[in-house]
Amino acid sequence: MPAPVSTMPEDAPATASPGEVLLNVENLKVHFPVMSGVLRPRRIATIQAVDGVSFDLRRGETLSIVGESGCGKSTTALAVLRLQALTSGRIVFDGEDIAGHGGRRLRTVRRRMQMVFQDPYGSLNPRMTLHEIIGEPLLVHGFARDRAQYNARIAELIDLVGLLPDMATRYPHEFSGGQRQRIGIARALALEPDLLICDEPVSALDVSIQSQILNLFLDLQERLGLTYLFISHNLSVVRHISDRVAVMYLGRIVEIAPADELFANPKHPYTQALMAAAPVADPGVEVARPSAVMIGEVPSPRNPPSGCRFHPRCPHAFAPCSTIDPAFDLVGPTSRVACHLYTTPTPSHDLVEAVKNA
Repeated sequence: MPAPVSTMPEDAPATASPGEVLLNVENLKVHFPVMSGVLRPRRIATIQAVDGVSFDLRRGETLSIVGESGCGKSTTALAVLRLQALTSGRIVFDGEDIAGHGGRRLRTVRRRMQMVFQDPYGSLNPRMTLHEIIGEPLLVHGFARDRAQYNARIAELIDLVGLLPDMATRYPHEFSGGQRQRIGIARALALEPDLLICDEPVSALDVSIQSQILNLFLDLQERLGLTYLFISHNLSVVRHISDRVAVMYLGRIVEIAPADELFANPKHPYTQALMAAAPVADPGVEVARPSAVMIGEVPSPRNPPSGCRFHPRCPHAFAPCSTIDPAFDLVGPTSRVACHLYTTPTPSHDLVEAVKNA
């Protein structure tokens, strides 16, 4: 094992007041060129994976991003952490715009922003022991003054995520899926980050293990004051862990609201369709609840529809939907929705009420 290096950074920023904005994302775009040709390649199209996403995240809260596969939620998470190049937009972390950072400046910021990945096995080096996996960030960032502090911090992290001290010499293949994800969480916490970006962290786990890992996230948030950007397609998981929820469709956020409000009264037709598609354990409720079925297939991000991107599949679409992008406006005291039904005076009162009650 390499000897611990350097000293703990002395220029770490002071902890800010609870509830203040930690992360602000403004008009984030991530576009991928589609190239043709070998000797003289040329761009023939553009895939608009993320196209104008904006949100803020307050210190100590959990914001979840949900949507169908391919909607851009994981790309958004990678772009926030600067693991994916941005086409344009601003990423303001704790008052500092990091969209243009690189090299040492970006490395300093990344110490405070860590990621828990979807695959609890593929994200771990199979040739390293638990002790080495958790200790690697401490070495890379010079976060331990000496070997005693290095070993003590690793032991503290192992205990923090509910693993046993005698597991430290084991390799990833000797752990279960849930234990591997605990290792990934411990590694992410090694540098005492302010923000954890969790990309589908329980989707590869059994249902019973999912609940254990989610409860661990909640416990760690309470104990350490962590802030989460949580990516998931599982609405029951999102409901359990979220303070607020952002719903993405084809590269854009179409609705964002407090979790309780969004699940009790989803406003955007796409959000309503997602809720209707989620199974309910109670057969009586399942039979009695109204349906909001989406028609057609998800359009390609290579050639998204004009106007509202959901309008080809929306049962409530009317004239402006096909030509005009809906404004992402405040609807009620705490919800924002990008839908002409709420922001354009043309639709009748009866139609709006029908959508609200769908």
